[in-house]
Amino acid sequence: MSNSSENRARDHAYSSFTQKLLSQDIAPGQIVSQRELVELTGMPLGAIREMIPRLEADGLIKTVPKRGLQVLNIDLDLVRNAFQLRRMIEGEAIALFCAQASTAQIAQIATDHRTIRAQAVGGLPEDLLAEAQKMDWAFHDLVVDAMGNQIISDIYRVNAIKIRLIRNSDTRMLPELAVSVMDEHLAVVDALLARDTEAAVTAMHAHIDSAKRRALGV
Repeated sequence: MSNSSENRARDHAYSSFTQKLLSQDIAPGQIVSQRELVELTGMPLGAIREMIPRLEADGLIKTVPKRGLQVLNIDLDLVRNAFQLRRMIEGEAIALFCAQASTAQIAQIATDHRTIRAQAVGGLPEDLLAEAQKMDWAFHDLVVDAMGNQIISDIYRVNAIKIRLIRNSDTRMLPELAVSVMDEHLAVVDALLARDTEAAVTAMHAHIDSAKRRALGV
């Protein structure tokens, strides 16, 4: 197998593993063997062995001598660390986005959010709820990726997996949260429209702090 083919197989195995993790086919804290990962992901053993160092580097698994591979466990330290990292990255990202994004781009983001928000008041059907969730994640991805820093984007993506694991089964936006989440986003977007960097950072931090409280159930 060529190096490019090996890289593709490793990347596919990594993607399959994270999907299984987020869908709860693999549980946080679970001990698994390489053979079990082959069965769970449908990937060959070679690709599994190739992806393990990457998973370890990303903090998604750790090797437990004589037992196997332990999936990332959810505890208060993880919650604190993951949301602190998110706060740092997205605070810096939204400040740059406020300075660099075009008015037309921000206006379109505002329109899309207001449309979903108006629909959410009456209760969103499943398809629109999925759209609201996609918009939520896409907004954050857009802001971070707009920094043009691949290192930060990669760190952010791994941290986003951990954030979703912290939320356990609540990986989708709940109907009762759709309006409040859109309102939190719109507070950021309104600050962007006003080109008020300080207000945009404050609103983004408030949104992340709110997400942390929701994840903790407080």
